[in-house]
Amino acid sequence: MSTSVEQKVEVTETQEIVLNEKREYTEAVHSAVDEEHIAPTEEDWKTLPEVGDRIPLSAFLVVLIEFCERFTYYGLNGPFQNYLQQPLPDGFPAGNNPNGQPGALNKGQQTATALTTFFSFWCYITPIGGAIIADQYLGKYKTIVLFAVIYMVGLLILTLTSIPSAIANGSAFGGYIAAILIIGLGTGGIKANVSTLVAEQVQTRTPFVRTKKNGKRVIVTPQATYQQLFNMFYWGINAGSLSAIATTELEKNVGFWSAYLLPLCMFVPCLCIIIFGRKIYIQTPPRGSVIVEAAKVIYYSWKVPGGFEGTKPSNLVTSSPDLAAKATWDDVFVDELRRGLKACGIFCWFPLYWLCYSQMTNNLTSMAATMNTGNVPNDIIQNIDPLVLIIFIPIMDRLVYPFFRSIGFPLRPIFRITIGFLFAAAAMAYTAGIQALVYKSPPFYEYPSEGDTPNDISGGYIVISYALIALSEIFASITGLEYAYKKAPQSMKSIVMSLFLFSSAVSNILQFALVSVNFDPKLVWMYSGIAIAAFICAILIWIFHGNNDKTDVEQDAIGRDKEELDKYQQHKANVSEYEAEKGPL
Repeated sequence: MSTSVEQKVEVTETQEIVLNEKREYTEAVHSAVDEEHIAPTEEDWKTLPEVGDRIPLSAFLVVLIEFCERFTYYGLNGPFQNYLQQPLPDGFPAGNNPNGQPGALNKGQQTATALTTFFSFWCYITPIGGAIIADQYLGKYKTIVLFAVIYMVGLLILTLTSIPSAIANGSAFGGYIAAILIIGLGTGGIKANVSTLVAEQVQTRTPFVRTKKNGKRVIVTPQATYQQLFNMFYWGINAGSLSAIATTELEKNVGFWSAYLLPLCMFVPCLCIIIFGRKIYIQTPPRGSVIVEAAKVIYYSWKVPGGFEGTKPSNLVTSSPDLAAKATWDDVFVDELRRGLKACGIFCWFPLYWLCYSQMTNNLTSMAATMNTGNVPNDIIQNIDPLVLIIFIPIMDRLVYPFFRSIGFPLRPIFRITIGFLFAAAAMAYTAGIQALVYKSPPFYEYPSEGDTPNDISGGYIVISYALIALSEIFASITGLEYAYKKAPQSMKSIVMSLFLFSSAVSNILQFALVSVNFDPKLVWMYSGIAIAAFICAILIWIFHGNNDKTDVEQDAIGRDKEELDKYQQHKANVSEYEAEKGPL
């Protein structure tokens, strides 16, 4: 290897990426985005309202992809509890039997709840694999295409094994198990990357002042922009989830095969949008050894003076010159990683939140089956949740959040997450009360699931439970997605997002632990315990993480400008060239 190449990897030549941390923060927050985007002054911050930037067309296309995928996912998930729990009614389909619940496999409530919980667990643990493939090897777009094909295979298996002849010859249960394993793999790979892909379409990185046509001046901020974007993204999710209204009607009046065929047909437009829109999306290429790089930084933080601060190449120059020459990261990567790890600490509280949320798709569905719902299928009531979200997300995005920003009190992430947990606790406390009323109602009282008719209590009471959960999602779930993206290192967006989704998988483990009390007459105590746990979590989140809101804008500003990114990529290329000739540093 030539001397000139060796010189490229010398510390003095390659580690001048970020030498002054104060300059990094100051330039990131206050530099102008371009000639028309003037950085806000201190007076502007005090007097002008914060608003979001314009959302590009490519972001709307990605939201449409998510709409189609969620239409498929929730369309399948809606009938699953009845498909597993209830027996095949006389006069199949159930619509021909006024007193019959739609069903097929007759596995009972505990088995059905356990399997639907496993499916949810599987769907939220597989994003980790999809994230690693995207960030380290294929990139987000190619990973989404790959897992979409896998998803389609699972949909075909589920549909074909739910036809009446397959149910009659005993093939349906095995087909269901195979299908949920494949579908879970597919949806996990998509889920880890589609939310980061939509965020990458927005290029607002620093605040700037904009003068509107009416002459009013506002500050366009990344925080307000991402809040608006993820509200829109989550609106698309819940619009798609309304597919369960159609599929639960189909299961009752036609059969389960038709309920699964509809989502299969809807997935085709999803594939088309993914493929035909490939030239429109802004795509970030995979970084390569990002996981190894992050692991090295974490390891060295225990070995060098100063912890994470000491692992910055600008500090290693003086403390550990030998390590500085080997570092393939820069100062900004260390700041990003530290910020990302701090965000992951918030995610540790979310399993309790998702435990509240998951009651909608299994135990609340079973509760509705023990109440008078008239001609309304018991599992269609869960669609109250997305209906409330579709109504209230635009209200929050267009009225409530802008109002608080206009009066100088923007609702920062930790505050919103805390409110979300409080709403979730209220939902479970209310549900415990309704379950107690069910147990006090004739004719089966504390054992309503053992009767062939529902207890004498209106199913309308359960609507409030779904509405409270929906409000909690606006504050906790949407903010969690936004927080995961904003705080993740640029090269690890999918991985950090998958860790946020993984918190839902952990909640499913907790749900498994509660299977032993998922039966009458213990459900009141189960709901009460979950409510108390969620309330305590809300208080602890604010105590331990509330101060993060004070540095939210400053932390979001950590990043590279184009010149620094070019230096960074060149340094990595130089190190790779050196290692190829002389072996690992």
